[in-house]
Amino acid sequence: MSDGSDETEESAAPDDEETAVDVTPETVGDRLDETETALENAETEADLDDVEATLDATETQIENASFPEPDDEEEEPPAERLTARLEELRETLDEQRGPYASDVVEAIETGRETLTETRWTESGEPDVISAVETLVASVGETLDVRFDYGSEFPDEYATALDRVTECITETDLHADEDDDTIASLLDATDEFTDALDAAEEWDDLTVVEQLTVEGFYDRIDSQNRKDFPPELGVVRVAEQENDPDRILTAFERFDSEFMQENCVDAFRRMGTPAAYDAMAGLAQRRDRPAIEVLGKIGDDEACEMLHEYISDESNPPLQKTVLKALGEIGSPESTQPVANRLAANDSEVRSQAARALGRIGDTRAVEPLGEVLAEEERDTVRAAAAWALVRIGTERALEAATQYVDDRSYIVQTEAETAADRLETAKPA
Repeated sequence: MSDGSDETEESAAPDDEETAVDVTPETVGDRLDETETALENAETEADLDDVEATLDATETQIENASFPEPDDEEEEPPAERLTARLEELRETLDEQRGPYASDVVEAIETGRETLTETRWTESGEPDVISAVETLVASVGETLDVRFDYGSEFPDEYATALDRVTECITETDLHADEDDDTIASLLDATDEFTDALDAAEEWDDLTVVEQLTVEGFYDRIDSQNRKDFPPELGVVRVAEQENDPDRILTAFERFDSEFMQENCVDAFRRMGTPAAYDAMAGLAQRRDRPAIEVLGKIGDDEACEMLHEYISDESNPPLQKTVLKALGEIGSPESTQPVANRLAANDSEVRSQAARALGRIGDTRAVEPLGEVLAEEERDTVRAAAAWALVRIGTERALEAATQYVDDRSYIVQTEAETAADRLETAKPA
């Protein structure tokens, strides 16, 4: 006899066995076939929701199933094959959904962003205005609503688009019941988007067209148009009129090597502080002409960057350019970094370092310059040191140079005599 418990266990076993053998690649494939048919026959959003639920359940089956590995190593595993097919059905499902009122709202909001963030040309702006007015009128007719808005561009036209999207959202259109209305709104939105795409933006113009509109070429005429290209003429007229902004415009907008060089040359001659940022950007790439301009500008802010370049023994031309610029800037902060270059390998670099110290004029340089006069082998370097001492011009500096009035080198002797004359002149009568 049984107490009933065995019977209960026996009755449960067939269900478990059925569940275990139910999920196979074949059964999942059959279920996907049925789902595909249901997707093809779906007519409403509710039908599509049912299909999506079936796909979700099938995906769970695939994830939890233990399918046998294929005998052929090149054959795709069942789970990967079935998952790929399921994803294809999901894509088809997404394509069949909608359209929704939210699609219309999203498109209009994107258009609003384009409207407000784009710089339109003089001919493009009326086209954009017309596009907004056409959309607002079309939506108003479809929803039987009147939208009032002002004519200030772009703000009040953007406000009109906000009112349109608010109205569409509040109308609460249903994808099935209001499908014709949504389709009509989408058609109007597509026309709006196409019109915005076709309207001329500022970026559609060439650089020359943009600059013409901005009046860049206004200062050249038949009387002063002597150079070609005309942009060069603009730069030269701007230099004559001390108008650095126009040269900066040319420097920033024309990337040809020819125009870049001519703009930098103009800045070098002008030494205008307005060019500092542009030239500092170039100088960070160790551009020597730009470094020369920084020297002419004379802003102490450049010194920290330039100090990094003067110890590059592999590039004497760069060292000389930087030393000259630091001398022209004349910041006392540069005295020690420049004095360190009195021991550079290249004699021309040593000479330029001495001259830079003279231009800076810091009396702390008197002692190292005196040591150069006493110990340096190259007379050109010694002469530069003597010149620097004369340039510093204090009594101690002049006395250090005067010691060499009978020097073996004529160029050193000449500077020493200048120092002696200065000392004599400075004596009280």
